[in-house]
Amino acid sequence: MRGDAESDEVTQLLLRLTDGETDVLDQILPLIYDELRVLAGKYLGREHRKNHTLQPTALVHEAYVRLVDQRAVRWESRAHFFGAAANVMRHILVDHARRHKAEKRGGEIEKVQLEEALVISSGESNVELLELNEALEELAAVDPQKSKIVELRYFGGLSVEETAEVMGVSEITVKRHWRVAKAWLYDKLNPS
Repeated sequence: MRGDAESDEVTQLLLRLTDGETDVLDQILPLIYDELRVLAGKYLGREHRKNHTLQPTALVHEAYVRLVDQRAVRWESRAHFFGAAANVMRHILVDHARRHKAEKRGGEIEKVQLEEALVISSGESNVELLELNEALEELAAVDPQKSKIVELRYFGGLSVEETAEVMGVSEITVKRHWRVAKAWLYDKLNPS
């Protein structure tokens, strides 16, 4: 997590952007670029496809453009922005995976390694990116809040505290929903 002063600065700039001050774009990017690149690297590092055509820099730029073009969003904080960035990056990669799969017509399957910390998947098993996305969409239909927590924690890399801030709930609620969502996803992705 960034220092409070930098986080506050990012939040203030995002609020100004929301208010239509587009001249702050040049000030925002240097403050968040490295973190967006780390997030993009985590996403791409989970995929096990050789010769991936999407690079972290391209993913960051596409996500950034989509995020700052959203005029209807009122950015509340740095954590809110990074939660949205996680969502946008996930959708970019899912779209990319779908296009690649359609081009290959069943060729090499793109997979994402679930981190040990999640305990969604046991051992070293891999789960397809598209399968994981479908499971998250099913979870969202059943419980949108739990799905959002998984997105923010796993894909966004947000801490429990940051997730609670973005969601407007207590840290205890985030921890409880996080455990339940992991168990639900584990059952969904590892049928007996």
